[in-house]
Amino acid sequence: MFETSQSDPAVPVAVPDPVADEPRGCLFALSQPPLMIFLAVIGILLLLAAVHDLFLL
Repeated sequence: MFETSQSDPAVPVAVPDPVADEPRGCLFALSQPPLMIFLAVIGILLLLAAVHDLFLL
């Protein structure tokens, strides 16, 4: 008799990884330390310029 099963045990079934398919958004970019250091330096420079303009000029 012939085997009538639908699945072939010799062929592995590839299961897609749901984490790899998700796009990385803005929160992932903001979690990177070099970007946060850069943004902190820019923010401090803007704060110092604003304080200089308000109190020293």
